[in-house]
Amino acid sequence: MGHSQHHTMRRALRREVAGTIGLLADEDDFAAMRRYRTFTFDDHVTYLQEVEGLLKSLAAQGRLTSIALFDPEEYEEFCADTGLAPDASASRARFAAELAAAGPTVPYEGQALTDLVPDLVDETVRQTTWEYATMLLAGIGACAECGVDIGRSAFARASDLLMRVLDTAGPGPRHLVCSVPCDGQTLLAALHTGHDDDGNARLDEAEALEFTTVLAVGIATRSSGGLVMRTGGKTGDRVQGWRLEGERLHPLTAAEVFDAYCTDALSGDLIAPESGVDYSAAPDLGDDEPGGGHHH
Repeated sequence: MGHSQHHTMRRALRREVAGTIGLLADEDDFAAMRRYRTFTFDDHVTYLQEVEGLLKSLAAQGRLTSIALFDPEEYEEFCADTGLAPDASASRARFAAELAAAGPTVPYEGQALTDLVPDLVDETVRQTTWEYATMLLAGIGACAECGVDIGRSAFARASDLLMRVLDTAGPGPRHLVCSVPCDGQTLLAALHTGHDDDGNARLDEAEALEFTTVLAVGIATRSSGGLVMRTGGKTGDRVQGWRLEGERLHPLTAAEVFDAYCTDALSGDLIAPESGVDYSAAPDLGDDEPGGGHHH
């Protein structure tokens, strides 16, 4: 590619940058955009190299840029809703600005695109899961028998269960994963916690909110979800798990958590257990009420 053509492509991209670059990370998404005459790229690899070059040059000028995933289907809907012509670089720039306002973005800090894309995909999945779970909870409505808002009551119960789980572990960093099957897919949420100097649990509020919401969906929809906790210690990691049954988390035995942890969720194949990891029985989280009363 001659220098002048290279320069023109860079300039075409720069026109479409509004502090946020909408990245076509996926080859199929890139192919879908090629139907627009004003979209001047015909090769995904070249396109990614150009985006990376642009990011580096903006960073060199001291300009902060963030990156969002550009979804051609969402873009089409956006153009239809706003009455913008899809085949125009100004429309793509407007859409990128919308993504910056509403969508998940990752700041560009000089990292390679290959390192940045997985983070961006994770962030996008997290936000989509959270929005979907919130919508589900809000849409369930009230219990026909008692008039209680099911979503809200499930959320309160999920918060309580999460606190009980966190109370079972000693000091040390913890990594929790909650999985809830829902409408043919699995909703996943992860939560990392540490401790401050006084021994109080430290957790990211946004992560805790997402985690509680996914667990609440499991409770509200009477799903067969589960929760696994990995606790780091001086001698190695310990893994424990609970199975969601109704509004309760039932402790898994050491053998059950071993099975859950050492089976590939998609293929069902066995994964070798990690060395230095203790798969142990989870403690019972106790009854709903300190007096031992049962929840009906």
